[in-house]
Amino acid sequence: MKRAYISVSNKENIEVLAKNLVNNNYEIVSTGGTYKYLKDKGFSPVESSTITGFEELLEGKVKSLHPKIFSGILANNKERTNEEIIPFDLVAIDLYPFEQYLDKNIDEETLFSNIDIGGVAILRAGAKNYQNVIVISDKKDYSIDLALVDEKKRQELALKAFIKTSKYDSIIAKKLSQDFSIEQAYKVYNFSKIQDLRYGENPHQKASLFSYNKEIDWELLNGKEMSYNNFLDSTAAIEINSEFFDVPCCTIVKHLTPCAVALSSNIESAFDKALDSDPISPFGGIVALTKEVSLNLAKKLTAMFLEVVIAPDYDSQALIELKKKKNLRVIKLNTPYKEISKFCDEEIRLTPLGALIQQKDTKELDPKTFKVVSKKKPEQKELEDAIFAFKVVKHVKSNGIVVAKDLRTIGICAGQTNRVASVEIAINRICDSPKGAVVASDGFFPAIDNIQIMAQNRISTVIQPGGSIKDKDVIETADKYDISMIFTGIRHFKH
Repeated sequence: MKRAYISVSNKENIEVLAKNLVNNNYEIVSTGGTYKYLKDKGFSPVESSTITGFEELLEGKVKSLHPKIFSGILANNKERTNEEIIPFDLVAIDLYPFEQYLDKNIDEETLFSNIDIGGVAILRAGAKNYQNVIVISDKKDYSIDLALVDEKKRQELALKAFIKTSKYDSIIAKKLSQDFSIEQAYKVYNFSKIQDLRYGENPHQKASLFSYNKEIDWELLNGKEMSYNNFLDSTAAIEINSEFFDVPCCTIVKHLTPCAVALSSNIESAFDKALDSDPISPFGGIVALTKEVSLNLAKKLTAMFLEVVIAPDYDSQALIELKKKKNLRVIKLNTPYKEISKFCDEEIRLTPLGALIQQKDTKELDPKTFKVVSKKKPEQKELEDAIFAFKVVKHVKSNGIVVAKDLRTIGICAGQTNRVASVEIAINRICDSPKGAVVASDGFFPAIDNIQIMAQNRISTVIQPGGSIKDKDVIETADKYDISMIFTGIRHFKH
């Protein structure tokens, strides 16, 4: 008879594995709560203490850590003939649920009590000896056909176990570094593959989607599978909308750059304002909305070519209308926009010079650094437009410029190598008159030429970080042309 060691924190579906083992002539060895649970379900497990002669210590903290357990798991084919060795052929472990406590305000004792020691050690021991031990670390493998487990499958299961313990340890290390306020000198990121994508940015590039800690909750209600570029553009649109989570907002994104962003009293009007500000660029783009989509709005969306539509909900008739376009990807965002910023706190870039890791830019306007530096003070309407534009420019590639009026962008320019070119391009793209509009810049203005261009186009207000050695000249030029100027003290470079 073969022998299996089972110890699971979460008992869900463990009967499936137990039946599988019994049907394949395995003796089940278990301990603690798992032993009692299996007994109550009508199975006949062997309590591990009958093998070890060793009772649990420290209220169950020490139970599986015993030479007779580990020798039976680690013994090679030859060593298994030793009469003193009681060999195990399979181990199944579900670790203590440390991850469940990451977002909870709990005491250190409770947190540390949910750090698994013995389970991690058993998984690693079984994976190390995969030639002789089948390692089950995932509930999805409870119903595996044990008669068909070949060497390749053993390797796959062993790798899965090592990945699981590695991720478990990295989550603990990250949590404790935050709680102890100690910067990690060594970081581990564990990603679990969700799916392969058709290709990356271009057809010759391979790409996959991986999970990382936890992701926002969303559903694909219609259309083709999301592409690599769809995921990038959708993320950009969702993050911009999260800046305006409490009002009707429409964001249209193309190539990771906002084509238009608009706020209004209702979501259909917000879409109309956004589209009106740039009717050409949205072709093949992404539209993200902060409120439920109505049938009338759905008809406007299907009247144009879009890759993705994102909204928190759709009325039934709107969904029928959107599904008429079989390739249009329709996403229902179940996570509230208000919560989006909580899901990623770091940005990672791999370069030939090394891996760059930085905190995500979630800095908000600060009343302590926000000040009007010009003689002319912005009117209330101009102030609202300025704050709106500065929230948007945070999501525009540097050198980023956003021109806004009536709570909608009317000109956007990104990625230029000098700021004066960004100002010129953004203003030249305006469909309507720029008179009375505001300009937001992600960085300071290094010279007065930018202000002179704005004056020629009758811009009324400028919002920028400030901090240039030319600030005095820039402010004087704004005063000369009767332009109000706001310094935020916050730079929003985006490379």
